[in-house]
Amino acid sequence: MDVERTYGEVATRARQSLRDVERVPGVCKPNSILTANNIRREFGGIIAVDVDHFEVQEGSITALIGPNGAGKTTFFNLLTGFDQPNLGSWTFQGKDMSKVASHRTAAFGMVRTFQLTKSLTKLSVIENMRLGATDQKGEKWWNGLFSAVWKGQEAEITERADELLTRFQMSHMRDEYAGALSGGQRKLLEMARALMTNPTLVMLDEPMAGVNPALKQSLNEHIRGLRDQGMTVLFVEHDMDMVHDVSDWVIVMAEGRIIAEGTPDDIAKNSAVIDAYLGNRQGQSLLEEE
Repeated sequence: MDVERTYGEVATRARQSLRDVERVPGVCKPNSILTANNIRREFGGIIAVDVDHFEVQEGSITALIGPNGAGKTTFFNLLTGFDQPNLGSWTFQGKDMSKVASHRTAAFGMVRTFQLTKSLTKLSVIENMRLGATDQKGEKWWNGLFSAVWKGQEAEITERADELLTRFQMSHMRDEYAGALSGGQRKLLEMARALMTNPTLVMLDEPMAGVNPALKQSLNEHIRGLRDQGMTVLFVEHDMDMVHDVSDWVIVMAEGRIIAEGTPDDIAKNSAVIDAYLGNRQGQSLLEEE
């Protein structure tokens, strides 16, 4: 009960921090951890992303939603260095990230997962987990020649990996090949592996895509758990039940632009969002609970 009350208090604090934020696109947040300005990405003559201003509140769970083709994943790729914008700049905890390579973002505390999981199928689950840890001494070939240099650190990494596998209820799959996991289990593995970097911001690209309904509630609980342990979460998702269930704040994209922001209840009633999804059909609500 104490744990549940603590979790509830964390969620309440996150929502209270956003309570007085104006419900307009690109609004400033009281304590932004990730900020982007004038981000534009063109492919040929097509503008995929054209975001004037974007902020994520520290300590919150923020959903980034929008119709297919809205530019959500492209925007994710830009913010994490997997693609480069034609224009724009962005900062994470005040640091300019526009020149940081994608493989270096985790070292700054900013980690992401992918819609299509990136587990190494020919390695075991525990080996995949170990690969997630940063600054491993044994990665340098000259250190690899001397086990005394890296052996102690590897034991610590393995201990942390086992703790995370237990937390994600995957310890029974520890020595199985990652390729033997189901789609939902691979999502859990990717999320657990991301936590090996001790991140401050966790960015999840469609965590529910391809997940068996039986695992969805478990994933929801894990996402809440990230916030409850002090991390900030930004996720792209099409599952509106999940968005309503776990998010503190929702940002909506359409045709590459941010068209609305607010709480899940605000967004459910926003006419611009309904038009973007449903084509000017009145009397609909996108995020209403069943």
